[in-house]
Amino acid sequence: MKKLTIIGGGAAALMLAAEIDTKKYKVTLCEKKKSLGRKFLVAGEGGLNLTFDSPLEELINQYFPSEFMENSLRQFSNVDLINWLNNHEIPTFIGSSNRVFPEMGIKPIEVLNKIVEYISAKDITFRFSSEWSGWNKNGDLYFEEGEIIESDIVVFALGGASWKVTGSDGEWKNLFEERNIKINPFRAANCAFEVDWDKNFISTHEGKPLKNIALAFENNFSKGEMVISEFGLEGNAIYALSQKIQDKLLIDETITIYLDLKPTLTIDQIKSKYKNSKQSKVTDILNKDLKIDRTAIGLLKQFSSKETFSNPDLLAKIIKSVPIVIKSADEIDKAISTLGGVDLEEVDENLQLKKIPNSYVIGEMLDWYAPTGGYLLQGSFSMGFWLAKRLNNY
Repeated sequence: MKKLTIIGGGAAALMLAAEIDTKKYKVTLCEKKKSLGRKFLVAGEGGLNLTFDSPLEELINQYFPSEFMENSLRQFSNVDLINWLNNHEIPTFIGSSNRVFPEMGIKPIEVLNKIVEYISAKDITFRFSSEWSGWNKNGDLYFEEGEIIESDIVVFALGGASWKVTGSDGEWKNLFEERNIKINPFRAANCAFEVDWDKNFISTHEGKPLKNIALAFENNFSKGEMVISEFGLEGNAIYALSQKIQDKLLIDETITIYLDLKPTLTIDQIKSKYKNSKQSKVTDILNKDLKIDRTAIGLLKQFSSKETFSNPDLLAKIIKSVPIVIKSADEIDKAISTLGGVDLEEVDENLQLKKIPNSYVIGEMLDWYAPTGGYLLQGSFSMGFWLAKRLNNY
């Protein structure tokens, strides 16, 4: 039997451990924390969004670069994940936004425990509080406590660089760079972005939501919700554009996004409702006839002139395209996920490092992006499953 060592205990590592054939491999899983799935649990604090219900082609197109993620997603799709969870006594339901969650009453820790119980029943050795520190002169793995592990195959699943408290800190970066492996700089993704709010506006509207809105940035579009914070804007609508915004912020000091407050109405429909209103005040027309709440009205006032606000034709246009200037992204550790990591050119089609034979990288260590909505967990689970399948067939 070949010796296989998995370093990391997140979603990708758990799926790999669950699917690897322990009749072919003597498996050791090393986790630097005292338990598995720390980030998995943190992700579930607001509801454990496991995947997204959509046709496979639409699912694949949500990832960047989609051609990199395509192989693993086709091998283990959202439908496959839902069936896999059900087979492991984790029934799911599809929410109104097509997000997939555990059935009502099933807590994230219960989902994790079901997966860990299944893995624990296999012939796998677990090493907790075991932090990988690099390679020795012979190329063997060595750990902070001085332990050395000889392996025929190593799978690295150490995560990205956000939520350090979970163990996902990106500290592995230097160790890989010492082996001449290109690591792209970490940047926040699925994160808040800084806006220079008017003091009166933010004192009144901090923490308020903007619901059923759409965003446009260059030729990229998203729909959903956002929340106004003292720092700026956060929420799934802007998270979906975070990779594009971050790339542009590498070039420009600020960028402008355009907020559509009424994506279900055309400019002409807005004008018609405005002109047919029986209200005398602009704010009453916006609130009662166009169903634009006080927070969105305040936003309009901040990002339009008095002349625009008092001109129905100009106001209709800006309702559909409020220009908001973005200054920067929030700090990495507050981000849901990160851009950057192991450059995709460093691995082959089987996720094996080209410069370190028999060593593989899966999960958020690699430089790929997905928006929130279950795509991140799906991508990690798919890579873990796909690699297990490849290794089992060797």
